[in-house]
Amino acid sequence: MEVQKNNKNKEKTPARKDLLRAIPQVDEVLHWFSRETAPLFLIKQSIREELEALRQDILAGKKVGKLDLGKKKLLDRIGARLQAKQGPNFKRVINATGVVIHTNLGRSILPDSAGKALVEAGTRYSNLEFDLATGKRGSRYSLVEQLLCDLTGAEAALVVNNNAAAVLLVLDTLARDREVIVSRGQLVEIGGSFRVPDVMAKSGARLVEVGATNRTHLKDYEAAITDATALLLKVHASNFKMVGFTKEVAAEELVQLAARYKLLVMEDLGSGCLLDMSAYGIRREPTVQETVRAGVDVVTFSGDKLLGGPQAGLIVGKRDIIECIKKNQLNRALRIDKFTLAALESVLRLYYDHETVVSRIPTLAMLAASPRVMEQRARRLARKVIKLLAGRCAVAVRTVGSRVGGGALPEEDIESRCVELAPLDRTVNELERSLRLNQVPVIGRIEDDRYLLDMRTVLDDEVPLIATVLARVFGVDL
Repeated sequence: MEVQKNNKNKEKTPARKDLLRAIPQVDEVLHWFSRETAPLFLIKQSIREELEALRQDILAGKKVGKLDLGKKKLLDRIGARLQAKQGPNFKRVINATGVVIHTNLGRSILPDSAGKALVEAGTRYSNLEFDLATGKRGSRYSLVEQLLCDLTGAEAALVVNNNAAAVLLVLDTLARDREVIVSRGQLVEIGGSFRVPDVMAKSGARLVEVGATNRTHLKDYEAAITDATALLLKVHASNFKMVGFTKEVAAEELVQLAARYKLLVMEDLGSGCLLDMSAYGIRREPTVQETVRAGVDVVTFSGDKLLGGPQAGLIVGKRDIIECIKKNQLNRALRIDKFTLAALESVLRLYYDHETVVSRIPTLAMLAASPRVMEQRARRLARKVIKLLAGRCAVAVRTVGSRVGGGALPEEDIESRCVELAPLDRTVNELERSLRLNQVPVIGRIEDDRYLLDMRTVLDDEVPLIATVLARVFGVDL
C-alpha cells in the first residue's frame, strides 16, 4: 500500500510542475492589455496578484487546468481584479434591511439640499472662518450656532465631530478631577464598545454611581453630593429599553436639586430629536427643546440619527457654560470641518418649516411612511421580479417589522412590507452574497430561509435598480 501511495504522488508531481511552468510571465501578459484602459501600475499589480494566486492554488493542489492559464480565462480574471481596483472602496449601497438609521450603512442619508451644499463647500471657497460683515477672522461655530439656538431655545451652541466627543469635551471642561453623579442604570455602552464610564474616565472626571440598576431616586443623588461634586449627569437610554419595576429621576427634579447645591446638570440625549414623531406611530422621545426648557445647563446629542443630518456632536445650553467649553483646547482636536458645517446648516434650516420637514428629511420621511406606501412599493418591485425571475425564484409580498436603528428606540418595530425571495437554483446565503458583491451592492436580510427586501429603506428610484440587479445575479438577459 505504501508503494502505491508513493507512486501516486510521483504521478502528481510532474503535472503540478507542468502547470507551474505554464504560468506566463508578467511581461507576456502585459502585452495583452491596452495601456489606455487603466494606469500601468494597476495593470501590472493586477497581473502579478492573479498569477501569484494561480501559483498558490497549484501548490495547494486545487483544481487548476491548462484552460485556466490560457489567454481568455486570464484576461477575464485579471480584468475583474483591475475593475475592482479602479472602483471606489467607499461606495453607494442599497439599504433593503429595513433599519432606517443603519450604523454600518452610513446612518442617516441626507436631503438633496444638503448634498448640493456639500458639493458647493468642496468645489468652491467659503467663509468658513471669515466674517463677511467685519472683514475679519470669524468663527466656524457661528455659522450654525444661531440656528441651533432658534430651534432648541438654548442660549448658545457648539458642534464637534460626534456625540461621544461632545460628552468628552463637556466633562473635560466642567468636571475634570471632580465627581460626576450618574444613575447606575444609565451607564450605557454605545456603538463600537464605547462606554459612558470609559468616556468619563478619559475626561478626567470621577464617576459616582447611585441607585440600583432598575430604580434610582432623587434621594440617591442627594446622598452622594460632596464638596468634590461638579455636576449631575443624566443619560437618556436611547439604545436599550428597561421595563418592569423601574424608576428614574426627571430632569426638572435634578435641576431643582442641583440649584440647592450650586451644581450643574448635564443630559446626554444620545440620538436626540427636534420633532415629536408620535403622530406617525413612533414612540415618543424627549425632544431637545423640552430638555432645554427643563433647565438643564448643557445638553448633548447626535446629528446623524433622529436629527437626520451628518455625523456631529451637538452641544446646547447656557451661554456662560458653552463659552467655557469653546475655550477648551481639546475643542480644536474635535472640531468639525466645512463639509459637516455645510450639511448640518442645510438640514437645520429645514426644521424651520414644521409642515414640510418630515417629507424633506429622508430619515423622518422613512420613519413616517405608512404601511400603504410600503405595500405599493413592494407590489411594484414584486411585479418586476416575478416577470424577470419566473422559474428561478419564488416571490411574495409580506408584512414585516422595520427598525429605527442607530441605537434609537430599541425593540420598536414599525410595520412595513417586504419582497420575499426564495431562490430555486441556489441557497439563500448564495443569493445574499451575490447581491452584496454586486457593483451596486444590495443589502437585505435573511429570515426563515428567505431573503427579504424591506421597502421602508428602499427609495422609489431604487426599485427598478434592484430588479435589474436581481436579473443580473440570476443570469437573465434584459
